[in-house]
Amino acid sequence: MRFDIITIFPEFFRGPLDHGVLSRAISSGIIWIVTHDLRNFAHDKHRTVDDRPFGGGEGMVLKPEPLVEAVESLGLAPKENREASRECVVLLSAQGRPFTQAVAQELASLDRLVFLCGRYEGVDERVNELVVDREISIGDYVLSGGELAAAVVVDAVARLLPGVLGNEDSSRYESFGGHGEQDASIPHSTHDAGGLLDYPHYTRPAEFRGLRVPEVLSSGDHAQIRAWRREQALKKTVANRPDLLESAQLSKQDTRIVEQFRRAKSGESV
Repeated sequence: MRFDIITIFPEFFRGPLDHGVLSRAISSGIIWIVTHDLRNFAHDKHRTVDDRPFGGGEGMVLKPEPLVEAVESLGLAPKENREASRECVVLLSAQGRPFTQAVAQELASLDRLVFLCGRYEGVDERVNELVVDREISIGDYVLSGGELAAAVVVDAVARLLPGVLGNEDSSRYESFGGHGEQDASIPHSTHDAGGLLDYPHYTRPAEFRGLRVPEVLSSGDHAQIRAWRREQALKKTVANRPDLLESAQLSKQDTRIVEQFRRAKSGESV
């Protein structure tokens, strides 16, 4: 899969891409990441890429000419044909659709992603109309630019590609993981994360500063371990992200457990 990143700070990406999973994926040829300096597409000696907004207001706005020409230089299919060519141009923006694991999975099915990193007060809306396929936001807060957001999206998408993670099941059995069947002899939480937060993890030593690892995890009973992990995943989701329960796949037993945790959280008797 190829990632193209259009930015006024191409050197920003040297750090995030030089370590861990992404670095190994690049070295092994699974992914290809290319940064493009937006200022190379400016038309004046000062390499200007921004200007004052029409209608007045604070700050500056990224101009349409450099961004559109930068995208056009990449040899992509026309906007109306991008779905067929498995390409997508993404504008990172506070006004975009929320970025979720489901969106990451959609993007991971493509062959090429192009990211436009916004700056200043935003991007001329004509860029959206002419070349952008998706506008994405990584959260309800404002960043200084789209570079951090692009790095987040690249990481989340890349780790879903075959061969990027050492264990192919790793991306399925963590928070927000997908759905599917599993080998009952393997002590995963249950059948994938099912849209819930991940369960708590423990490793050696078995006791640390008076706190012991739950005995069930050392029991060797995979059915009990799966049941405990599912219960703990539900507990964490009730405590930290109850909104996820609206779309999570819950069994009748899950629903009973959720109600117990909800009552306990509100101080009601269980």
